[in-house]
Amino acid sequence: MTAITPPSQTIAKPRVATRNSRRRSHQRTPIAVLSRVLLFLIYGVPVLWILLTSIKNPGDVLSDKAAFFFTPTLDAYTSVFQSGGLFEALGQSFTIAAGTTILTLAVAIPAGYGLARVGGRITTICLGLLIVLQMVPQTANVIPLFQIFGSWGLLDSTFGVILADTALLIPFAVLLMRPFFRAVPDALEEAASIDGASTWRTFRSIVLPVARNGVATAATLVFLLSWGEFLYAVNFLLTPGKYPLSALLAQQVSAFGINWPGLMALAVITSIPILVLFACTYRLLREGLTLGAVK
Repeated sequence: MTAITPPSQTIAKPRVATRNSRRRSHQRTPIAVLSRVLLFLIYGVPVLWILLTSIKNPGDVLSDKAAFFFTPTLDAYTSVFQSGGLFEALGQSFTIAAGTTILTLAVAIPAGYGLARVGGRITTICLGLLIVLQMVPQTANVIPLFQIFGSWGLLDSTFGVILADTALLIPFAVLLMRPFFRAVPDALEEAASIDGASTWRTFRSIVLPVARNGVATAATLVFLLSWGEFLYAVNFLLTPGKYPLSALLAQQVSAFGINWPGLMALAVITSIPILVLFACTYRLLREGLTLGAVK
């Protein structure tokens, strides 16, 4: 006897094949190829220049003859590791980024959920205020925050920088989290309420697991943004030994000149943790941001 294939399976294969063929043809279009080439030139060439400069001698940096053909050396990396302060700055950057991510999510998750479930004029006003807060320049907040932190005793403290970065990134995180909570069906919460679950139990056991992709996306983006924050760290940390990596990079530029190989070597070392995090969460970011945009 010959096995009979269900009609659904028979029809599904041509559909999948058609979808894949359309995707391949779309990726091979001249516009797609040109876009990839332009993106590579915009982002790839500066990265290549940074890598090449980090393995050059100081005399070869500004030489036209040694643009691509030179004797590579690791002296810049050796001097960066031997100069001291690198690992302290690395730990400070991680502390600031991790603390900012935790505090930002602690505020953005309930705020995003509330704005997703409450409608009316209040929600519109809150969303408008969040957009306005994102438009305020960061430099406009330095002097007021400096005075406030001075009265609170938070100057020259890591927690002060974390608090300032949290206030800066909360509007962005709330606006990012709201579409993910709106994508959670109301029927799930209604069913949990009928079963006798409290509001907190429903939020913790049902809403958060469903919206975990959005929470992870927001956490990754907040961590990336706070990792490279520079302005608050320089103004609120009064001791240079407490500077993060972003401020340590700026110290390579002095009145006597710029140590280009050392600056680029430090930039490469600073980018390695971000590249690792981005490589581990690339699929999550792609799916999460697309879902948030559609919903």
